[in-house]
Amino acid sequence: MSPTVAVIAHKKKTLGAGLDRLRVLISEQDVGELLWYEVPKSKKAPKRVRKALKKGADLVFVWGGDGMVQRCSDVMAGSGVPMAILPAGTANLFARDLGIPIDLEEAVRLGFQGRRRKLDLGELNGEHFAVMAGAGFEAEMIADADGGSKGRLGRLAYVSAAVRHVGGPLVPMTVKVDGVTWFEGKGSCLLLGNIGTITGGIRAFDDARPDDGWLEVGVSTAQGPIQWARVLGRMTAGRSDESPFVRITRAREVTAEFGAPLMYELDGGDREPVDRLKARVVPGALTVCVPEDTP
Repeated sequence: MSPTVAVIAHKKKTLGAGLDRLRVLISEQDVGELLWYEVPKSKKAPKRVRKALKKGADLVFVWGGDGMVQRCSDVMAGSGVPMAILPAGTANLFARDLGIPIDLEEAVRLGFQGRRRKLDLGELNGEHFAVMAGAGFEAEMIADADGGSKGRLGRLAYVSAAVRHVGGPLVPMTVKVDGVTWFEGKGSCLLLGNIGTITGGIRAFDDARPDDGWLEVGVSTAQGPIQWARVLGRMTAGRSDESPFVRITRAREVTAEFGAPLMYELDGGDREPVDRLKARVVPGALTVCVPEDTP
């Protein structure tokens, strides 16, 4: 019996010859019912994903960037239905880490013929993420770079936003990993990673893997342009954990309490400020179509 295939597309994102070409490429495969949903923004995607799963989708193509992947994976977690990523976003960090090319024809081929791989997701305050989550400096930078400037400038938008926020205050925070107090002091940023590369293409977690059953945890105490320049320089030229302004470890569960409410983000999408975060890894939660040679 031919599979039911769903497409969940952010219609403002572009890849190859576009959504018309995607429909043609899918029609050339052995497909039964084709469920097609286009949304104007990623936050509209979960409702369409639920509808597709309810209608019996055997494969879901997600057209967009990390924000679309996050919104869709939040619904698809634990379903066992494979996700095929069509990297039409600005950064596409998750797709890049998995070796999924920014090539429409090849990405579609992987959806139908690629290896099905079960990957971990993080869950923060009840919402899943695929790449990373963060609170403090990094989240404020993302929120500042969001919208038109990110689309026009790409990575430069994040650099520009970072410059505007490096002078922010340090905030008292207590971070517990697997129930044990790990960090207690003033910090500028808390990061949780499922993969190693974060916003702007920076390699923050050198040893991260999306299938090891762990979350990477990082805290930065950097403040001001000089210290942040040293942190980012170390991330670019060496290992992040060699910086005197960074602590990195690994955990299955993480809780954090802040002395003042901090904005947080998941996979590049900012959320309202909170004074407490609770996170955990969800092993093997998402099945993704990847190249055969993805390590």
